[in-house]
Amino acid sequence: MKNFYLLITICLGLTFNLQAQTNSSKFTVDFETFSLENGLKVILHQDTSDPVVAVALTAHVGSAREKEGRTGFAHLFEHLLFLESENLGKGGLDKLSARIGGSGANGSTSRDRTNYFQTVPKDALEKMIWAEADKLGFFINTVTEPVLAKEKQVVKNEKRQSVDNRPYGHTFYVVDKNLYPKGHPYNWQVIGSLEDLQNATLQDVKDFYNQWYVPNNVILTISGDFDKAQAREWVHKYFDEIKRGPDILKLEKQPVNLEKTKRLYHEDNFAKLPELTLTWPTVYSYHKDSFALEILATYLAKGKNAPLYKKIVEEEKLSGSVSMFNYTSELAGQLMLQVRAYEGKDLDSVKTAIDQAFKEFEKTGIPPKDLTRIKAGLETDFYNSISSVLGKGFQLAQYEIFANDPNFINKEITKLLAVTPEDVKRVYNTYIKDKNLVATSFVPKGQPELALKNSTKAEVVEEVIKENTEDNFDASKTATYKKTRSSFDRSKEPAYHGKPELESPDIWTANMPSGMKVMGITNNEVPLIRFSLEIKGGQMLEQVNKAGVSNLLAGLMTKGTASKTPAELEEAIEMLGASIRVNASEEKISISGNTLARNYSETMELVKEILLEPRWDENEFSLLKQQTLSDLQEQEGEPRSIARNQFKKLVFGSNILSFNQKGTQATVEQLTLEDLKKYYHENLSPMMATFLSVGAVTKKEAIQSLKSISANWAPKPVSFPDVPEFKAPAKSKIYFYNVPGAKQSELFFGAPALPATNEDFYPVEVMNYRLGGGGFASRLTQELREGKGYTYGIRSGFSEGTYKAPFFITSGVRTNITFEATKLIQDILKEYSKSFSAEDLEVTKSFMIKSNARKFETLTSKLRMLQDISAYGYSQDYIKEREKLVEELSVLEIQDLAKKYINPDKMYFLIVGDAESQLKKLEELGYGKPVLLNPED
Repeated sequence: MKNFYLLITICLGLTFNLQAQTNSSKFTVDFETFSLENGLKVILHQDTSDPVVAVALTAHVGSAREKEGRTGFAHLFEHLLFLESENLGKGGLDKLSARIGGSGANGSTSRDRTNYFQTVPKDALEKMIWAEADKLGFFINTVTEPVLAKEKQVVKNEKRQSVDNRPYGHTFYVVDKNLYPKGHPYNWQVIGSLEDLQNATLQDVKDFYNQWYVPNNVILTISGDFDKAQAREWVHKYFDEIKRGPDILKLEKQPVNLEKTKRLYHEDNFAKLPELTLTWPTVYSYHKDSFALEILATYLAKGKNAPLYKKIVEEEKLSGSVSMFNYTSELAGQLMLQVRAYEGKDLDSVKTAIDQAFKEFEKTGIPPKDLTRIKAGLETDFYNSISSVLGKGFQLAQYEIFANDPNFINKEITKLLAVTPEDVKRVYNTYIKDKNLVATSFVPKGQPELALKNSTKAEVVEEVIKENTEDNFDASKTATYKKTRSSFDRSKEPAYHGKPELESPDIWTANMPSGMKVMGITNNEVPLIRFSLEIKGGQMLEQVNKAGVSNLLAGLMTKGTASKTPAELEEAIEMLGASIRVNASEEKISISGNTLARNYSETMELVKEILLEPRWDENEFSLLKQQTLSDLQEQEGEPRSIARNQFKKLVFGSNILSFNQKGTQATVEQLTLEDLKKYYHENLSPMMATFLSVGAVTKKEAIQSLKSISANWAPKPVSFPDVPEFKAPAKSKIYFYNVPGAKQSELFFGAPALPATNEDFYPVEVMNYRLGGGGFASRLTQELREGKGYTYGIRSGFSEGTYKAPFFITSGVRTNITFEATKLIQDILKEYSKSFSAEDLEVTKSFMIKSNARKFETLTSKLRMLQDISAYGYSQDYIKEREKLVEELSVLEIQDLAKKYINPDKMYFLIVGDAESQLKKLEELGYGKPVLLNPED
């Protein structure tokens, strides 16, 4: 990933995609394709529901096309392609994105493909086509030695953050090294090794680009509100003259067959709990057996009825959860089963329980009812996957590359629905029963006895952190190069076309007799409904000695009802293709979910049972309590979680908000079922509740679905404690939490600022855009990542709350520049109120106003809008009001806001890292001797 703010989920197994059948009576998505003479394949999908368009460039190249010794190169190249091109100039798509109100230029790399994507207001489509063509045909001359040196550091920081500095981060490295033989293209990781990244040369970059980034190996997808004839014209204009590359040889499928079972263990520096991972070789994407394997994995591990869950979690009480998934790629696949056991549990006991569950499955197979239940959820998944124009573009390109047909969905649905209980049993016998596998045991440091017996020590390359070992570079240096010839002047940025009109969705409201409020937006774009019953309270109503009680209550509410066992309730929800979740946060408890429109009434009947007819199951409470204690223990080894938890303590002091929302080991241990009942009866009231719904549901239908809930939910007043006026420290100080051997330092800086209800809240968000809220348009990112290569990502922001919530800056930085990174942040903060310029304001205004075109695209974004209105009292037309506010803001007003709310001399500077190598130097920041926060043994 190029951008750490946006997480793109790549489905590991079966995914529903797009149906392009125009004669189907079901929901359809029409598309058309054409190819240029140079081989570029173009897919167009028109969707006029929102004034936005998504443009994606997908190259059929990933880590599988690399050479050994140059691993991680496809991913490194993904980063490079954003930095500059001949006609966009330095900053490339990132600067363009900020000006045009885009979602942020981003990309991702997998084993077999790399994609680049962005959603923009529809008036900027020609600009995006121009920009994407510039990357494909007019890029390589801009890459210089300093550029390459800097981006190596960024990618290495990404590896440290996502792999080296995380519990269980090396699992896939160990699995793939032993599942795929040497020379197999899946033997190495997509992100590569630090050594290989460091050894990458400028010539490697040029060779890679010339071989793989050619039109005949790339797909361009355009999805959204645009004129197809005009889009075709622009595609021809900007892409036609890019030369075709050499023919690309198709890689043959390379499934693997293990000659023997391999058992390996690794003592993990960050892990607090032992984890067992079992991996069997299976099949490549879209193989005929992939559909049954996906259903098999779901049945065996997911939910109360799953054999593995029942045996491992409920009967043997070895773990709080089980995960199983079929991970398919273009050339091969692997079925993976993971169990993170409770503290001190021998993984041999976990393996024994797994074997017992398998034996039981061998006797019974999958019951037809469970097969029906699993299939029922897939229709909802399908509609969720196409709720954005970008998601549609992703899916079309995926099918084109890996199935050679974007219309493959017709065959896939047929194959999925045709899966029988016999098919599920057959793939189990073919790929799992008595088959060789790779078994990895990741255990806490110093506890190798917890690993599977007869395991050998895994080969894991651990980085040794040393001072002054990274290459020096000057990222500000402008590259000089001879521009690639073109038949027209490509340096001239295309104009906007039209002006997208922001149309705020109509919001309807109502009040129920019980005092419950109702708000909704009716939208029939897809036959789905998202809803959330928001009950004011949450952590805010807890006593300090009962910290975590609302979280436990939320967890228990979906574990059965008075008339349904936990398994029966889960089954009833899934048979509707629905999902219902209960979540506790700082200021509310929410019962939320989504469902097919046709099943809305039945889903709300289940919501009523969950809310008003709790089961209070003793066994489930005991299980949930153990899972929570295990989660808290796990967080103690994860540097990011440590930083988040310690920062709350500094900012909120002794207030309940200073606690982890799950509580502490001490408070959770002593919580009883009676504590949950007391909280439930005293604090859950319709007078404090608002029901929000968006999607294919009318006001009348929503009110009708709530009548029984309202009639049977007794109203009662709830008193809320006064929240203190949290204050910034009188003087900044450094706080340090020691994690010996940390590969990165986690930074968490900030201080109490203002509530979301304050009239300054949105103006300070505007002010923060150029500081650290605007991704690659922000100074923190430009100076720490792009200028120095210190980090993979950094951001700043203002937390939301009705109380005085904090301003924060958070980042993971290379351990050996902890001081330098902190000093640079300190300098940026000190200068920001003085240096914010008219140009900064122009870019900020352009983004803030133009990005509004994307505000209401998905049901999720519409629901979030209702949540903000409900929680903070915003007007229904607050988006338009904010647009006017932004237009009127001046440079001086922004500078005054920065002075008022960001003061680096009155801030908590929290660092989680390796104290032995980093602590002493931090005294040079001028904030005194750092305070060590680790609890005394």
